[in-house]
Amino acid sequence: MATVKWSLDPTHSELQFKVKHLMISTVTGDFKSFSADLTSDDENFENMQVDFKADMSSIDTRNQDRDNHLRSGDFFDAEKYPEMTFKSTGITKDGDDFIVAGNLTIKDVTKEIKLKAELGGVNTDPWGNTKAGFTINGKINRGDFGLTWNAALETGGVMVSDEVKILGELQFVKQA
Repeated sequence: MATVKWSLDPTHSELQFKVKHLMISTVTGDFKSFSADLTSDDENFENMQVDFKADMSSIDTRNQDRDNHLRSGDFFDAEKYPEMTFKSTGITKDGDDFIVAGNLTIKDVTKEIKLKAELGGVNTDPWGNTKAGFTINGKINRGDFGLTWNAALETGGVMVSDEVKILGELQFVKQA
């Protein structure tokens, strides 16, 4: 069976993260520049492999001061570690969805994580390009990746939660 390669369509994709701030509200950010390649045996994606990279300098929370702090050594140290990467290590079927296990590297720390991937479907656009859409979600503990900066609050709790939610809407284009 031939291997099929799919490349990310960045104009129809987004990758977000969500983290609690002051323990009372959620801050959302995203990466403006990222890429991914997916290979599969066919269009049911049960044997897919995923390689992903995000440009850490492209982080955007709609607040320049916060973005600069996130790029600094307190968090991602984007100058020293310009990319975050994910490489899948295994796929399991979970009903109609997939559980994608893989190695996530942030800074110089690599940990295995699992993400849920829902296949939205496969369709052909008006120009003859075959596209596949996925919704992904998962959670990580930022401390597992050395992202430990925080501040205690006088009223109890901390400024930034350890749990980070990952959400993505990813569209891939089948390569000829």
